[in-house]
Amino acid sequence: MQLQQQQYHFPEGRNFKVASDDEEDPIPVHEAHRGLNAYSVPGQGSKGTLGRSSTNPYAVNDMMARIRVCVRKRPVSNKEIQRGEKDIATISGRVLAIDEPKVRLDMTKYIERHRFVFDEVFDADATNEDVYRKTAFPLVQYLFEGGKATCFAYGQTGSGKTYTMLDGKQGLYVLAARDIFVRLRNPENSHLGVYIGFYEIYQGQLHDLLNNRKKLHAREDGKGGVVVAGLKEYEIVNVEGLMQVFEYGNHSRSTGSTNANADSSRSHAIMQLVLKNRASKTMVGKLSFIDLAGSERGADRGETDVKTRMEGAEINKSLLALKECIRALDQGGKHTPFRQSKLTQVLKDSFVGNSRTCMVATISPNNTNSEHTLNTLRYADR
Repeated sequence: MQLQQQQYHFPEGRNFKVASDDEEDPIPVHEAHRGLNAYSVPGQGSKGTLGRSSTNPYAVNDMMARIRVCVRKRPVSNKEIQRGEKDIATISGRVLAIDEPKVRLDMTKYIERHRFVFDEVFDADATNEDVYRKTAFPLVQYLFEGGKATCFAYGQTGSGKTYTMLDGKQGLYVLAARDIFVRLRNPENSHLGVYIGFYEIYQGQLHDLLNNRKKLHAREDGKGGVVVAGLKEYEIVNVEGLMQVFEYGNHSRSTGSTNANADSSRSHAIMQLVLKNRASKTMVGKLSFIDLAGSERGADRGETDVKTRMEGAEINKSLLALKECIRALDQGGKHTPFRQSKLTQVLKDSFVGNSRTCMVATISPNNTNSEHTLNTLRYADR
């Protein structure tokens, strides 16, 4: 059966090159026909990699769903453009297609196209405000209804997670705080106050970023909820105060240098905005913003010391545990494995009961990052 061929232009790179003018055939494009299940095994009878209500990928989805998965594509950087790299990620509605460059055993080159469908897909020209309106803004509304909500960013190191979630001027937490304080000015909310807590999970240990990295402990209360014992919380009265507190805490966060990123986050940072009754100090609602440590393979860390390798192993372990928890919740499983890592343990009350979760997966669209991008999308797709 003759495969349809189409000319695609890619620069010389790892394991592939452009079909030049003197070559007989252009590089063919093949659709990826077999999807992977949650255990990275080809599914029986699965066709393609479409997921999450793929029957109508252009329909408006439920903004108030219990679990929403969104993807944000960052722009190709100037350095990548100078190296001749190209954008291999195309977006149409809620469909994201990745053209992965591949080579057969006989050294012939081809492109394998993978398609995914998510609740929202943001192109490279989307602003943080655009992302916020369809990710964290519905969670702010839910906060004032007495709910517990979580918004977290996941992706390869350098794909824009921290910029999306914790940028000092336009991060999702800043935009959420802006709308929270607007709502607090309403007379019916005059009895409420906002309190911030900021801590990190580093190598399985909790550290308070607003209290000299004091070690914290996650404990279950009598009602089955999880309490981070000893966490300092400070009342904030405006967005500027929130930004100052965040800046102070962010300087204490654990970072390190790897081959994948010169300033890589080596911890999961969790910022909690807690809505409380000022008089009784009882919690009304909670909104958590989480900047997950960058996912990366051992090979990408290069020749690193034992400490860096242990950091990477702990990061990957907690990310796997998080995936398994969300998958169990999405499929309505009877058992959710919260105790597999400290990350999932402290997030337990954000996933059960009266809760909502939004995941923002960030991807790098350049061709040399195709493997990382596909790994991120498969993680998000499950």
